[in-house]
Amino acid sequence: MQRHVRVATAVVGLALMLAGAQPLLGADEKSSVEQIRKELLQLPYYGVFDFLAFSYDKGTVTLMGYAYHSTLKHDAARATKRASGVDQVIDKIEELPVSQFDDELRWRTYYAIYRDPFLSRYAPGGGILWGHRHPFGDGFHAMSLRRFPGMEPLGDYPLHIIVKHGKITLLGVVDTEGDKTVAGMRAREVPGSFGVENELVVEKSQPKSTKE
Repeated sequence: MQRHVRVATAVVGLALMLAGAQPLLGADEKSSVEQIRKELLQLPYYGVFDFLAFSYDKGTVTLMGYAYHSTLKHDAARATKRASGVDQVIDKIEELPVSQFDDELRWRTYYAIYRDPFLSRYAPGGGILWGHRHPFGDGFHAMSLRRFPGMEPLGDYPLHIIVKHGKITLLGVVDTEGDKTVAGMRAREVPGSFGVENELVVEKSQPKSTKE
């Protein structure tokens, strides 16, 4: 009987791992995750052309994403270390290369997306900003980000625009599949790019967080 229980427990554990489920967090861990979020969202140079994601595991924080501003990578690691319950920070944030061509492409894509009437509610000041004003609630919330599996994204823009060597990547969280589709269409209409990868996540399709 005990053998069957051990086997069943192992199978359930494996299924949770394959599904990308996050373990239940204790009160101290939840507090640490919330402080990490707060510290990163308060970074003064974290904007629409950057993207940060993180994971938290027993005091170790792994940072990933893209830094457009020259000091963001360093500032993000330093800010994360200030959060209680953080013993180690693994900084895997990629610094984007300096490029006037990429800068022009960033702004053309920004205007194409955020000035589109269908997507206008996502624009700064539109009242639906994701981050400070559009939180996910308590605990850690891993999203199905293809580039950053099992990590929590965050930012004050729902749609982050990453440009590297003329290639555009859309990262972030939107409300519907229609919003994701339109954003990708607008990005592909921007002249001069060498390709667009639409990796936006639809929030309403995500499973609810597990409560203790």
